[in-house]
Amino acid sequence: MNLSLDEQYWTSRYLQNQIGWDVGQATFPIKQYLDQIVNKDLKVLIPGAGNAHEATYAFESGFKNLHILDLSKYPLDKFMEKHPNFPASNVHQEDFFLHNGKYDLIIEQTFFCALLPNLRNEYVIKMHQLLEKEGVLMGVLFSKSFEQDGPPFGGDIDLYKSIFENHFEIKTLEPCYNSIPPRKGAEVFILLKKKEI
Repeated sequence: MNLSLDEQYWTSRYLQNQIGWDVGQATFPIKQYLDQIVNKDLKVLIPGAGNAHEATYAFESGFKNLHILDLSKYPLDKFMEKHPNFPASNVHQEDFFLHNGKYDLIIEQTFFCALLPNLRNEYVIKMHQLLEKEGVLMGVLFSKSFEQDGPPFGGDIDLYKSIFENHFEIKTLEPCYNSIPPRKGAEVFILLKKKEI
């Protein structure tokens, strides 16, 4: 596959409104997980944040130590226009694999599926590096295959288990019961705790 999923590629997707992954709001599984968190001081990262609906929800719910990251400047600028009170120093326009930081929680929402499949092991290693001891990777992954050459790129529970199990304790990796209607039966919910290795 000869795709160059660089900043220019993603910016053009936003400019052409080819953002089928964007449902216009934070999705239920992530909202419901965030609603259960009592400690709003957790340091949280949302990589591949795009229009960052999950960040909007989390920020308005009291999470102030929240960071968003995207390769494309375009959606981050749009986010800051809508949320001028969001700390600009917590907005990172950069390659996820070059990002440095330590987080208690990382939220996965249509980022994994946007990466070329040959980067998946690298993704797992980088997530492990970015998490604090006892840190958690939480979110949703597609549990289906896609006909087009991608992105998005899909998979299934067995594949994801094999990718994550060496670096993470799998707390939850199962069909998502509270997906939004268009994605019903096509998502898995993940709750993965960093292993000390």
